[in-house]
Amino acid sequence: MDYEHKYLSLLSREFPNVQAASTEYINLNAIINLPKGTEHFITDIHGEYDAFNHFLKNASGIIKEKIDGMFKDLNALERNRLAFFIYYPTDMLTKYQNKLSKDKYMALLRNLLAYMVDLAKVLATKYTKSHVRKTLPEEFSYIIQELIYESAAHEDKERYYKAIIDAIFEMQRESKFILQLSRFIRTLAIDRLHVVGDIFDRGPSPHLVMEKLTKMKHVDIQWGNHDIIWMGAASGSEVCVANVIRIAARYNNLACLEDGYGINLLPLARFASKTYDNDACTRFLPKVETDETTDEDERHFVAKMHKAIAIIQFKLERDVILRNPSFKLQNRLLLDKINSTDQTIKIHDKTYQLEDTHFPTVHFHNDPYALTVEERDVIQHLTHLFKHNEMLQKHMKYLFQKGSMMLKYNDNLLFHAAIPMEADGTFSKQKIDGITYEGKALFDRLEKKIRHAYLHRYKKNNPEKDYFMMLWQAPNSPLFAKSAMKTFERYFIDDLAVQKETKNAYFKLRMEDEHLDTIFDAFGLEKNRSKIINGHVPMDITKGEAVVNPNKRIYNIDGGMSKQYVSTTSIGGCTLISDSYAYYLVSHERFSSYAHLIHQEKDIVSITRDEAINNRRTYIFDTDKGKALKKDIDDLAKLIDAYRRGIIKEQS
Repeated sequence: MDYEHKYLSLLSREFPNVQAASTEYINLNAIINLPKGTEHFITDIHGEYDAFNHFLKNASGIIKEKIDGMFKDLNALERNRLAFFIYYPTDMLTKYQNKLSKDKYMALLRNLLAYMVDLAKVLATKYTKSHVRKTLPEEFSYIIQELIYESAAHEDKERYYKAIIDAIFEMQRESKFILQLSRFIRTLAIDRLHVVGDIFDRGPSPHLVMEKLTKMKHVDIQWGNHDIIWMGAASGSEVCVANVIRIAARYNNLACLEDGYGINLLPLARFASKTYDNDACTRFLPKVETDETTDEDERHFVAKMHKAIAIIQFKLERDVILRNPSFKLQNRLLLDKINSTDQTIKIHDKTYQLEDTHFPTVHFHNDPYALTVEERDVIQHLTHLFKHNEMLQKHMKYLFQKGSMMLKYNDNLLFHAAIPMEADGTFSKQKIDGITYEGKALFDRLEKKIRHAYLHRYKKNNPEKDYFMMLWQAPNSPLFAKSAMKTFERYFIDDLAVQKETKNAYFKLRMEDEHLDTIFDAFGLEKNRSKIINGHVPMDITKGEAVVNPNKRIYNIDGGMSKQYVSTTSIGGCTLISDSYAYYLVSHERFSSYAHLIHQEKDIVSITRDEAINNRRTYIFDTDKGKALKKDIDDLAKLIDAYRRGIIKEQS
């Protein structure tokens, strides 16, 4: 039996006769002629759950845009109110129930409900009835289907339509119905979410972001360097554990570890309190937001923990760097460059005065990188907690399942930071296990390395976990792509020149079509159609910064969602929307709080956009999904032909 006959025989088990195969053939042909679903690209969330959640709720302005276009009879205030009832139905119901008399409140809900049903009708047209049914809330599935698929134009249908609405109110289910209909609308607004890296670090609630993502369908993630250190920590990399805790301390977010993930930092706290008791640790005071109320005693205590874990990190880096000379991180070995007599450090033939000279655990005249017994106990205990934390492992497993170093999707290339390049436009080379890799092959090989490291995270000897550190901070890391991570210099030296981290040549070359052509060829992209989408470097479209390549072939959508970027960007994030008509680059005003937005009933989406209009409307047959369905259609045609020619027997 040849391969094709064997395959068709297997396919016949699912479609046992001409009728069944023909029905599916007709169904799939109809599906591929629907418009392409809307894709939502977001990056560099950095633990800012409230801002991230708002961008999901308003679909980066898509919902409001639909409202503005459809309901010209409403004034601006009324359209905003309708939008916020869709974004935050529970809060808005409470707000207006307390604000209006019962009759006016019920009249408002009836009016809003009519508009919400009309909006749901329009959004549902891009999907099959089967897809819509799967999206509907079980409790109101039948009712919503009747409302969105029946026209109220005919007199009898209008009476039927009105009877449904009346019954909802008579049974006092109007609030619950609005809640579920709002959720349904938000789900239909976006067909697929792309998270282009850096869910973790800086902000307070990465665990909430991850919980939200795990409950969503149709999500993919391209790992960022801040995600990688958490993945490394969960895989048992001690140096990644130290980095995760250090960054949490630096941004005053230890609560995300202790309260969010339930990781007990008491061993580190005890060690830091004892070892750095008489040290002001001024250089390690955590960053705080200008409007944040802080307990100064607590802040100084966090500074001690911050310094303690930073020194442990610098020591741990030594063995990883020496084991892996190809990482090109030798310039990160700085503890042995300190002159403990005059409290200076020599870097690249230049001597700098140290701003912090208290190193009680560093033995300069023996081995400055040797961990003390207490430091070793602390990091081993913390690493054990990371490796065996149920919620953290659940989230990291999800990142590995849904994530990748890069993704080619619908002819677009998504990755977090860069394709490492040299100044002459050639791809940077990286040696791994004696073989040299570059470009796409480098992405693929590094992904295999860390996947293998995670799968073997409980093995005692797992040298591949070193690659998490490489991806976090090596100059040839596609997720970092800078000359060096100057962590030590920022803590100990007051000289901006020595702290400077030079970006990889990619960030300049990506704006030039000549070099983009090289990238497009290497990654198999359509030169006149594909886009590259990445983040990593916060840029401000409102300041005229080059967020988009002049020919709209590349988009950098990190607009600085993290509140720590307030001095860098005046905006609070860039997102990208791709629907069947165009690409929309959306810049957002800085997010304050959802309570403030609800009070004002005014969204934070900026009107600043850069549009790339499609030559024609895009349909599912143009997409990756459509190409896969087309193969299924071809297989069904072969199966039907085999039935009709008697090659395969039909079953009842």
